[in-house]
Amino acid sequence: MGSAATMAMTALCFTKTSKLTSSFRTLPRITCSSLSSSPLKFNVSSFPSNPKPKPDNPNKFSDDNTIPWIARGKDGNFKLSTGPPPTLLKAMANASTGTKKSEKNQTMKTKKKNEKETSEKYQTVKTKKKNEKETKVRKVAPPQYSKASRRFYNENIKVSSARLSKVLAASGVASRRSCEELIFEGKVTVNGSVCNTPQTKVDPSKDIIYVNGSRLPKRQPHKVYLALNKPKGYICSSGEKESKSVISLFDDFLSGWAKKHPGVPPPRLFTVGRLDVATTGLLIVTNDGDFAQKLSHPSSNFSKEYIATVNGLVHQRHLTAISEGTTIEGVHCVPDSVELLPRTPDTQRSRLRIVVHDGRKHEVRELVKNAGLEIYSLKRIRIAGFRLPPDLGLGKYIELSLSNLKALGGKVNKVNS
Repeated sequence: MGSAATMAMTALCFTKTSKLTSSFRTLPRITCSSLSSSPLKFNVSSFPSNPKPKPDNPNKFSDDNTIPWIARGKDGNFKLSTGPPPTLLKAMANASTGTKKSEKNQTMKTKKKNEKETSEKYQTVKTKKKNEKETKVRKVAPPQYSKASRRFYNENIKVSSARLSKVLAASGVASRRSCEELIFEGKVTVNGSVCNTPQTKVDPSKDIIYVNGSRLPKRQPHKVYLALNKPKGYICSSGEKESKSVISLFDDFLSGWAKKHPGVPPPRLFTVGRLDVATTGLLIVTNDGDFAQKLSHPSSNFSKEYIATVNGLVHQRHLTAISEGTTIEGVHCVPDSVELLPRTPDTQRSRLRIVVHDGRKHEVRELVKNAGLEIYSLKRIRIAGFRLPPDLGLGKYIELSLSNLKALGGKVNKVNS
């Protein structure tokens, strides 16, 4: 009985096991001849005598060392293959150039980095220069102080030294060239010693200066700026031998100087530039040498306007000839503009408005003469931005205001009356 139960349990376990492996092999055949007490006999065969042949699998690998490759085919489905896909082979073939491409990318990155560093460095230098320029401008800009503080500084602290020849000329002794001759001749002493150098720095308010035995006043004359309507027949010279100098037209101004400015020597006046004896019109007279030099020097390029009255009729060929210019003292001078003015009832001759900037001697007269015309009269009516007042009569003058000086291109802080 015990052996029969054991065999029954064995058969049950074997049946369950055969169900798990049914997909891999055929169930074994178990035959029981008898369930009696006699011993059981089994006929068990693990595998059939003639196993069913399996279909050929194209993806089966005969070599165990072969690495399977799974890749997506053209139809979009994954397939098992014995070798790598063509895309991988192509990528592996191109991988040999990856180093050069990487080096090229690295070179480009380094180049861009260097360019960026150079740009930042240039920007830093540019900013630094800009800051230095702004700092320089702030340093050069004059400080803003009150009028009382400026007066105290000018009277007690400021050093007002200047060249000896310039101080003598500004004090009305003579022209600067004549003052230099006096210094060379030993007729000038500074603090008890003879001075033979015109460039010696002196301060008339502190130094004791003698000229031909006469002491130079401590106080310097104020700067004077006058506009004269020069009449015909006067020359632009301040020499004592000249009987009809334009300076003689200011005798009343100089005679009344002592009453207006006691203790201050009268200024030595001279003309800015010249007009010939037959030319009339605007003439600037001053005692400021720096202002005169700036206004009359050709580098300032200030324009001057003239009205030329000519004899005869003026045609287009005359205007063309004047506009083409002429050669004066080896320099070809061309006017800025030439215009024929319309006639008025009180004028019977033709008038030309000519604007020049060279300032050569007799420039306007040479331009008109070269065109084949004859000048009857010539008058200057404008210098730079200042125009001769129409109500200023011949031989009369006016003192220039600050706005007039600005129109003339002068930088003067104050106009003294």
